[in-house]
Amino acid sequence: MRNDSLEHVSAENPFGQVLVALVTPMTADGEVDWPAVEKHIDDVITAGADGIVVTGTTGETSTLTDPEKIRLVEVGKDVAAGRAKIITGGGSNETAHAIELYKHSEQAGADGIMIVTPYYNKPTQAGILTHFRLVADATDLPVILYDIPGRTGVPITYETILRLAKHPNILAIKDAKGDFSEVSRVLNQTDLMYFSGDDANVLPHLAIGATGLIGVTANIAPAPYRTIVDAVNRGDLKAATAEHQRLEPLVRAVMTHVPGTVAAKYILHGLGRIGSPRVRLPLVGPEEWEAALIEDEIDLVQGIPGVDFRNFRPDRNAAAGGALPKVAGTTR
Repeated sequence: MRNDSLEHVSAENPFGQVLVALVTPMTADGEVDWPAVEKHIDDVITAGADGIVVTGTTGETSTLTDPEKIRLVEVGKDVAAGRAKIITGGGSNETAHAIELYKHSEQAGADGIMIVTPYYNKPTQAGILTHFRLVADATDLPVILYDIPGRTGVPITYETILRLAKHPNILAIKDAKGDFSEVSRVLNQTDLMYFSGDDANVLPHLAIGATGLIGVTANIAPAPYRTIVDAVNRGDLKAATAEHQRLEPLVRAVMTHVPGTVAAKYILHGLGRIGSPRVRLPLVGPEEWEAALIEDEIDLVQGIPGVDFRNFRPDRNAAAGGALPKVAGTTR
């Protein structure tokens, strides 16, 4: 399948519309599996993704080393070869460290950066505003703000978003709050692009004016998201809704029972698309009862392009047992 999706990337939108929050494939002992990374990036681009977010939450940014993060950008750029944009996520809850990481990512060839709200520190809105402004000042790359209070402990308030929208490098926001009234309000009051950060709400977000998605389930099935986005672009809500409904049980399998990274890797391994379902501690693979719940959802999946669960061969022992993965090196 030829990927013509970069026709949707323009000066106004330098990120794309179907962005995959990429998992970082690892070997059975917890090291990054670089050949598998290359294959997985190529697979999702071929299936319709026009943007790849490396080193985000789904990519296990918290337990990747800085050199691994930079290499993921380099590998992504090399594999994409102009077919998709490479966005670096993650950052840091220390402003100086975030600036350092994003500068190195820019030098490595990143097409954009996604800055998460500083986590654990629980800064005030003034601190959040200053953090984002300083990081955006330090790069020439276009910026996506990442608002996910369930992980960071604090939201980016509407008033802070309005102030940040005036920064020339801040062009978009990834929303994982699920507040649709605020999405509409921000779209009305700013020129920011919105990217859905909630796999279950991609179509509702698009229906009220969002630009695209940054999705976890898209690791497994990018093609349906391409279909949904293209259908919305041409005003065909019926086609978009049909694809949304087909995806629903797969989204539930990935996003409901265990962290999305864990479920996505478990499913990708069962499909034979990555060599191991390993995640780095403190994440662990699904326990047997969790894996059973994931598989119950998978049994309901039908007719998704590019995903054939008749060939699904889950290995619960590989996911939850065996030797513990190596502890990653320092992130500094």
